[in-house]
Amino acid sequence: MKLNFSWLASLRKAVRRLWMRRRGLPFPTLPPDEDAPGQSLPHHQPGPRFIAGLYRNEFGARGYKLYVPASFRGQPMPLLVMLHGCTQDPDDFAAGTRMNQVAEEEECFVVYPAQSPEANGARCWNWFSALDQKRGQGEPSIIAGIARLVMDAYPVMPERVYVAGLSAGGAMAAIVGTLYPDVFSAVGVHSGLPFASAQDLPSALGAMRRGAASARDSNYGPQPVIVFHGDRDEVVHPVNGEDVIAQGLRSHPLGRSARYSTLSGQTPGGHEYTHTRHWLKGGTPLGEHWVIHGAGHAWSGGSADGSYTDAKGPDASREMMRFFSTVGARAQSAISSPERTAPVAA
Repeated sequence: MKLNFSWLASLRKAVRRLWMRRRGLPFPTLPPDEDAPGQSLPHHQPGPRFIAGLYRNEFGARGYKLYVPASFRGQPMPLLVMLHGCTQDPDDFAAGTRMNQVAEEEECFVVYPAQSPEANGARCWNWFSALDQKRGQGEPSIIAGIARLVMDAYPVMPERVYVAGLSAGGAMAAIVGTLYPDVFSAVGVHSGLPFASAQDLPSALGAMRRGAASARDSNYGPQPVIVFHGDRDEVVHPVNGEDVIAQGLRSHPLGRSARYSTLSGQTPGGHEYTHTRHWLKGGTPLGEHWVIHGAGHAWSGGSADGSYTDAKGPDASREMMRFFSTVGARAQSAISSPERTAPVAA
């Protein structure tokens, strides 16, 4: 029997419209595009689609591209938000990371927000701006809004929404994941920096060169994080990768009691690496840190079809998706078995 889950997306969208109307908030609308998410959902076309769209709120507008895998037939699937680095765009980033191919294998939506040259001449996400480090404003609100837009239009599994990025995109992924734990279940940071590691351009350059000594923790819920960083990175110092993991462990109430293991390895004919895992008793993952020995400022295991990639490293795209799937599976288990996690009445 073939199941149609399009009603789930319609119900979620209606509830969200009611919630926002009661609070006097504007509901984001889709662009007048025949391929816009949701409009063609009831008449799904076979084969993969890479759909261009536009999102706008009071803090500005950003384009995006949404990858819908060929395996989608209306069933609920995870969503991954991918934030490109400086000088890149969604097409370049998708080609270099090959995340769309991984999404085909894992049955996952992938959306690539695009930084505009008007907001940053080099197309960098403005992770170093104080305006863009607070919930409900600036670029974090736009990125979270794009994720919510896709969630309203498609049957996205709400406990399996993730955000990842490279360089400036990695730094922004850390910010967005930190500020919106109600939207994102886990974060991937490749060659990036920790949350709130700079407040202006001079402090950003200092953090990139020496590490973010002044990075502050947040009052929001901690998210599991997977980090990739080359130890020969001359653009963003590798100590920033260590700081991302350390910040995540500090932010978790049980982070000090986390267990860890370290494994060394080498990709066939490629770079050596050190892989450290952090988890809680019972197996709940808190973080993973991959240090790629000999690698510079590039997406590990990526394709030369895109910029800033290094094919000699372990496949960061597949390892991130594996990590996200592990986090999502545990979250799904907690939802389906609430009696295991419910507090005991006094």
